[in-house]
Amino acid sequence: MRAFLISDNLDSLVGMRLAGVEGCIVRNANETSLAIEEALKDTEIGILIFTEKTASWASKQVKFLREQGHLPLIVEIPDRHGMKREADFLTSYVREALGVNIE
Repeated sequence: MRAFLISDNLDSLVGMRLAGVEGCIVRNANETSLAIEEALKDTEIGILIFTEKTASWASKQVKFLREQGHLPLIVEIPDRHGMKREADFLTSYVREALGVNIE
C-alpha cells in the first residue's frame, strides 16, 4: 500500500517526494477530478493526500470518498502558505458527521 498526493503546487509535491510519496500537480477542478479518477484505478494506493486547495476544488468527490469508509484513506494537508481551515475544523467535522458535540 502506498500514498499518492494531488497538489496544486510544486513545493508540496517536492516535499512529499522527498518522503517517498509520488503525486501529480493539478491546476483546476477538472484536472483534480481526473486525477482522483486515475488514482482510484490504482489499487495499490491506500492513502490519497490532497492539499487544501485541491480538496476544495473537488469537495463533493472528497466528501463522498471520506464517507464511503473504504480505501483509500483521504487526508488533507496545508500547503506552504499554512492552514486555511478553521482552528476547530476537526471538531466541526465530527459534529457534522456524527451529530455529537465534543468539548
